[in-house]
Order: sequence, then structure tokens, then C-alpha cells
Amino acid sequence: MALAQPEPGGGLLPERAAPLRGGLATTTSMETLQIGYLHAVAAAAGCSLAQPFPDNGIDWHLSHSSRSHAIDDEVTIKVQLKCTYQVAPHPRGPSFAFTLENDHLAKLARTPVSVHKILVVMLVPRTPEEWLRASHDRLELRHCCYWTNLAGHPVTGRYKTTVRVPTARIFDDRALCEIMARVGAGGRP
Repeated sequence: MALAQPEPGGGLLPERAAPLRGGLATTTSMETLQIGYLHAVAAAAGCSLAQPFPDNGIDWHLSHSSRSHAIDDEVTIKVQLKCTYQVAPHPRGPSFAFTLENDHLAKLARTPVSVHKILVVMLVPRTPEEWLRASHDRLELRHCCYWTNLAGHPVTGRYKTTVRVPTARIFDDRALCEIMARVGAGGRP
């Protein structure tokens, strides 16, 4: 006999057994999840995506077309994605610490540049069972991506450097549109 549980929004869904998940490494699944998040944000912002091959330390190029851009009708930024469960979702305070290998930081911190770069860090729960929630009217990716521009950031560690990622900079479609508007006006992300 299947038990019914309340669904957010009122209806009832039958209780389901735990799914048989595939054998991908958790880090590989985390990478796939953050790419899905990036695709959803880019789609809602009206941006196109390109994956450089080989990636050479930058995961994605996002482009935004608008006649309102002052410097060109299409502007592009480069995006480096990272995903972690070592920082709990809903971090407290104005920022959270994230450690990058120095060669990755040096690439993201280079200035001046012709194409701006941002770091996008996704915080996820430790277990994949908590990554998604679905109902009849939505699919929620859990939990959140945050972004920062590390241009000019110093390399301070011997092999790795800890940077601060602002919690106010949630990476969503509105944030991406605002980033592209600033870049399109000749500014920084």
C-alpha cells in the first residue's frame, strides 16, 4: 500500500521508494548539476553559451546580445564554475571562504583583460538526494550559486589561496543580465 504525503501547494503525491542512483562519482555529478544551473540561468537571461575546447582553465563563455550595449552589440564573459559541499548552503554573513589553486586564481585575477572573467561557486548539500525538488509547477535546483569578479586579487598562499565570495551576489538570470549590462557599457562585471 502506497502512503500519500502532502505536496507543497496542497495536493497529494504517492510516497516513492528511494531511487537506484547511478554510479557516477559525486564530484562528477556535482559538475553536471552546476552546468545544468548555468544553462538554466543563461536561458532565462537570454544568453548563449559556448564551451571552449580545450577549456584551458575557463569552463564557459556566455554571450549577451543587445542594441543597448555601448561597446558592441554582443558582449561576452568567461565563467569558471566550482561546486562544493564543504561550505553549507545558506552561508551566514556577508561572504564565505573558498579556496582556489593558485594557477586558477592567477587566471581569474589577471588584469587588464579584453574579456572579463567571473567565478561562480555552487553550494550543494552533501547528498545528491537533496539536490533537486520537483512538483507539478517547478523543478528546484538546490541550493545556490554565488559569483564574484576576482580581477586583481593577489595570490597569497604557497599552492592555494582562500578568496571571499559575497553572499549578496546570488548568480541568477537578473544578476547575469546586470553583469552583461555593465560589461556592455564598457565596465567590469
